[in-house]
Amino acid sequence: MAATAAQQPIPQTALPTNGNKPKHISWDNFEKRYLSREDGYKYEWVRGLVIKSKNTMNQKQLYILANLRDFFNQLVFTGQIEGYLEPEVDTFFIKGEAHRRPDLSFFTKRQQALAAHGLEQVPQFVIEVISSNDLLNDLEDKLMDYWRAGVQVVWLVYPKQEVVYVHCLGKEATRCQGESICSATPVLPLFAIAAVEIFKKPPMPM
Repeated sequence: MAATAAQQPIPQTALPTNGNKPKHISWDNFEKRYLSREDGYKYEWVRGLVIKSKNTMNQKQLYILANLRDFFNQLVFTGQIEGYLEPEVDTFFIKGEAHRRPDLSFFTKRQQALAAHGLEQVPQFVIEVISSNDLLNDLEDKLMDYWRAGVQVVWLVYPKQEVVYVHCLGKEATRCQGESICSATPVLPLFAIAAVEIFKKPPMPM
């Protein structure tokens, strides 16, 4: 999970609530004040602090999201896998401590059914699209929360470098670039795609 030299991020910020320094707030206050905001920022609640960062996925990067979900949906359509790959689902990875919004989260059909009855679920596979808004230390904290919650596979997608780092719980990260295959094994072994396909841009419309 070591940081790479290619990453040159701008920090996320723990939002000051008293004008001077970050102040801890309750989940109830966070839910009322920040959870439904639509102002170009993503808000997460981590150990009582409000973490504010610019939305990672801008319009120029929508094709990455489309490529990943199109590939996933093709596997679902052909009956090879089941489940849902959904963007920015509010999730408590550690109850009462770490609320986060991964760029993409995989939920099984069983998890979706349990969640419908109010039982909080933790995805086993998440994808984060990394930009200059993500500070390395914040990224490490996020990964640690994912591991503590039992997430098995995390993909960190770097659009600028066209590189994907595949992190599996308890193993060294794998670097995927070009024709090398990014795999969601052991969670979704069939969700395996070449990095070049993730970053393939659609043709310019006529």
